[in-house]
Amino acid sequence: MDLEGYPVPSADQFKALLSSLVDGDEAHFFSVAMQIAAHEARVGHGKLAEEIRALIDKAKSRQSISSKAPIPLARPRGEAAELLTVSYPAVRLSDMVLSSSIRKKLERVIREHRAVRVIRSRGLPPRKKLLLIGKPGTGKTLTASVLAGELGLPLFLVKLDTLITKFMGETAAKLRLIFEALAHTRGVYLFDEFDSIGSARGLANDVGEIRRIVNSFLQLVDQDESDSLVIAATNHVNILDRALFRRFDDVIEYDLPDQTRIVEALKSKLAIYPTEHIQWSKAALTARGLSFADITRATEDAIKDAVIHDRSSVTHDELLAAIKDRKAAVNHRESRNKSP
Repeated sequence: MDLEGYPVPSADQFKALLSSLVDGDEAHFFSVAMQIAAHEARVGHGKLAEEIRALIDKAKSRQSISSKAPIPLARPRGEAAELLTVSYPAVRLSDMVLSSSIRKKLERVIREHRAVRVIRSRGLPPRKKLLLIGKPGTGKTLTASVLAGELGLPLFLVKLDTLITKFMGETAAKLRLIFEALAHTRGVYLFDEFDSIGSARGLANDVGEIRRIVNSFLQLVDQDESDSLVIAATNHVNILDRALFRRFDDVIEYDLPDQTRIVEALKSKLAIYPTEHIQWSKAALTARGLSFADITRATEDAIKDAVIHDRSSVTHDELLAAIKDRKAAVNHRESRNKSP
């Protein structure tokens, strides 16, 4: 397209185009381009306006074709690739059984990140640092997947076995690589078992290595100005360094489900297979004390048993048997953990 003799777009339009290109916001890029085309048409440059629109249509057509192919995963570069695993979760907030207070907090995070450009334009940061605490299986890790799924972002899981080393200073250096990655590639970055790197300074007899790691994390999280979400999850909140708590925008506590949420979880998990005469309240009472993860396993066990034996539905007695088996496994696991 020959632009000789035509006025160039305004400085604001140039900045908007470049900003949307850097952010990977194709919708905004096309919107600005269409505004330029409309302006050119209004000032009598009909041919230029038509050429711009044709280019936009061509780009959208290619985008539509490529969107049908598998989405390429964003991958961290260089040494950071050894520290992170990446996935694109498809789960949504509606897939989780949550208390109303936790759901509201997560909905707020999602709203802020969907409007991140507007929030940033007012000089404000979105909520982006979350500390999730609670017993195993209560939904902490699933929350990270849900946030990634709702926002269409990659989920990066920090590989603790690679991050934490016995060599002095090496873990802190690797932490810096992770924060460089999250500044370069927007995503949800999950530090599961966060107590492994966030233990209170002074608890460990390791010539100060824990102190260096915690200090490095505090410094890096303070310096982070990206739009990535940093999520730390732990089952052992009592051993975290107290200085960490004020670095997080939200501390969300997960607990075992109550009777109402157990019924909701059972119905949700059994919706994929016919049921027969389930007494939901009694089943929920039997399942008291189980986490959401264990309830899911119990319902899956009941469905698999029905499939294996060629039964057309899951009955109340079969569901109770699966729940009791799961409770026995949990009790055995907990007793083993408590033994010296």
